[in-house]
Amino acid sequence: MSSSSWKNSLHQLMQKLTNDQKDPPRVAIVGIGNELRNDDAAGVMVARNLLRYENPGHALILRAGHAPENFTKELRTYSPQLVLMIDAADMGKTPGSVSLIPFEQIDGMTASTHSLPLSMLSRYLVLELHCPVVIVGIQPRSNDVGEIVSPEVRHTVDEVAEAIFDACLSGIMV
Repeated sequence: MSSSSWKNSLHQLMQKLTNDQKDPPRVAIVGIGNELRNDDAAGVMVARNLLRYENPGHALILRAGHAPENFTKELRTYSPQLVLMIDAADMGKTPGSVSLIPFEQIDGMTASTHSLPLSMLSRYLVLELHCPVVIVGIQPRSNDVGEIVSPEVRHTVDEVAEAIFDACLSGIMV
């Protein structure tokens, strides 16, 4: 998926959610990953970047780390209309590539650093929250043990955070 393609898909998803209401949709953004496994930290880094922006109040941003299932209570309490999970995902693409992946399509993704498969967590969230769950997958270069994020993924983290802010948090959809 090209850089603009996933961004366009995200904007279209947000537009669809805003069509029948005057308030911005409630979005939960879940940064997933292990900060001790190089590029696997990508999702957590995106969440950290988003927490630096001023939150207009219609988003919940969680740095869920390697066990996002531990945050289901916060998600249920918040009652989002959309859950975006950001994670490093081995999609067989060039490092730093990004894809917007509906939860139904994540069975083929490799995410072995998590205690619970994202496919199982996503299905649970859809049933529990009654809202769409979408994965923003970032292709890692390396998930080996270490704390060095590759330049490609570091650049993509900034790009993804900016795109999510523009589409979901900036209020431009209001």
